[in-house]
Amino acid sequence: MTFSTNRLTPLWRSRNTPHSRNEALKREVILLVDHRTYRIKPGHMNTHLAIYEEFGLKAQWKHLGEPHAYMFAESGAMNSLVHQWVYEDAADRAKRRAAMMADPDWQTYLKKLNESGLLMEQNTSLMVPAKFMNMKK
Repeated sequence: MTFSTNRLTPLWRSRNTPHSRNEALKREVILLVDHRTYRIKPGHMNTHLAIYEEFGLKAQWKHLGEPHAYMFAESGAMNSLVHQWVYEDAADRAKRRAAMMADPDWQTYLKKLNESGLLMEQNTSLMVPAKFMNMKK
């Protein structure tokens, strides 16, 4: 799966000209960012983070690598937790997440998380960096 990275620029009208084809090839996405926002039960962020640290962190980082970001709200939408994982592309994401889901340690974490009842909402967005952003895998 490839994504158009015409980020902040007009789409090419003619894909048959050598110039437009070369430009399109230069703008293929080399990174995919999985941006996840979770809403945690009010007053229980530290409990949620403790469950993740004890049961989920090692298994998740083993398969996905260290996250680009893992942070919680200090102001604004309180009880929000955001993390971002960087992948080479959609196939890389699918492969790594499938390996994680097959890991018994990750399944233990999911069970503990479900039992806690602390996760109220999850939103996931797959994003690509703007052309001026120098993100590396």
